[in-house]
Amino acid sequence: MTDSTGFRIDVNGVKSVSEGFRMYIETFGCQMNVNDSEVVASILAREGYAVTPHMEQADLILINTCSVRENAEQRVRGRLNVFRMEKKKRPGVLIGVMGCMAERLKEQLLEEEKAVDLVVGPDAYRELPQLVRNAGTGQKAVNVLLSREETYADISPVRMDRNGVSSFVSIMRGCNNRCTYCIVPYTRGVERSRSPETVLDEIGGLVAAGYKEVTLLGQNVDSYRWKNGNTVSFPRLLETVAAISPALRVRFATSHPKDMTEEVLHVMAAHPNICKSIHLPVQSGSSRLLERMRRRYTREWYLSRIDAIRRILPDCSISTDIIAGFCTETEADHAETLSLMRQVQFDYAFMFKYSERPNTPAAGKMKDDVPENVKSRRLQEIINLQGELSLESKQRFIGKTTEILAESISKKSPDQLSGRNSQNMVTVFPKQRHTTGEYVQVRITGCTPATLQGTAE
Repeated sequence: MTDSTGFRIDVNGVKSVSEGFRMYIETFGCQMNVNDSEVVASILAREGYAVTPHMEQADLILINTCSVRENAEQRVRGRLNVFRMEKKKRPGVLIGVMGCMAERLKEQLLEEEKAVDLVVGPDAYRELPQLVRNAGTGQKAVNVLLSREETYADISPVRMDRNGVSSFVSIMRGCNNRCTYCIVPYTRGVERSRSPETVLDEIGGLVAAGYKEVTLLGQNVDSYRWKNGNTVSFPRLLETVAAISPALRVRFATSHPKDMTEEVLHVMAAHPNICKSIHLPVQSGSSRLLERMRRRYTREWYLSRIDAIRRILPDCSISTDIIAGFCTETEADHAETLSLMRQVQFDYAFMFKYSERPNTPAAGKMKDDVPENVKSRRLQEIINLQGELSLESKQRFIGKTTEILAESISKKSPDQLSGRNSQNMVTVFPKQRHTTGEYVQVRITGCTPATLQGTAE
């Protein structure tokens, strides 16, 4: 999965009641947070709040936060400074912090960020209406209790994607893995899965509304399991979703290498509309470090999963996450990461320096002993290598025709469309007679490390 990328999202078509309350929601972090913001928009819409894309018009400003890396929290702090200035202009506006950072810092946020009126954790969004009312009377409102049951399965999210083509559907929440560096189990709680019926109903509604692609979300989708008489595993859910419509593209994220089974791969191979793209975070190429990270697999096991993907899905793209400079990482460990990257030939990767997160096992028991300049140098070497691998990956498509789902107008030119192929590679091509929401056969004529370029056939 992505991290520490802040972006603003807005909703059209949510009608306000006579009071005309308006909310502005800004989301940082991963796709799970985007989906959570959509749930929040739905909950507050019932209370008469309409979403506005303009902070200056909002009665309620919410920021949905990420704590996975320190950089993400610093970006949130910067945005809170902007919101504080807005509150000075309009003292009646309420400001709320949601999500993982709210869960981690709790009342500390109210003390440090004087402009913040309410703090709500990922499992307490149903309480937002009451928390907002309390904050409106001058009370500081906090609810960060974690739940073992909450999945928001009965709430139909207000779609915040602007293109009306692709959307996210959460199938589970929380994580049980407790990797030593990761704060997610402590901010999002234990794993719990949604019933397959609610997942299918939500996706059916998206198809009826004209959506062409869904991404099934979970901290670890492979561990999805619903028990109610019969047991529904992730492969069975994936198969059932794919059967809803052959015109619906299906993606999923994120997979954990210890749980990636060949059954999932065979389901992907059997259904053309399941996209041939897998995000499989490795974090390190060193088995010694993987053990210290408590990843529960070795370098050899990870490579065995790659071999299975290549054998069953030869046209599948593979992306990953990599951490540079985890506790005690040596030059030999770093070299193993680089060699694994070369062996796997990742199509793209999310790459980070290790940042110690409070209250994680690593923070409590391990010394963050890799110097910052060494972390930076190793990360740059990883980035440079991945740039080469990404370019080689894209170059393999030159001269070939690939099916693109057009998702939006290109940011660089109104005369071009942007979309992705089954392998999740962003592709731009001249718009001509085509429009968003169409499947277009595109002949690839060029590329950069990040983007394919082509012409519609």
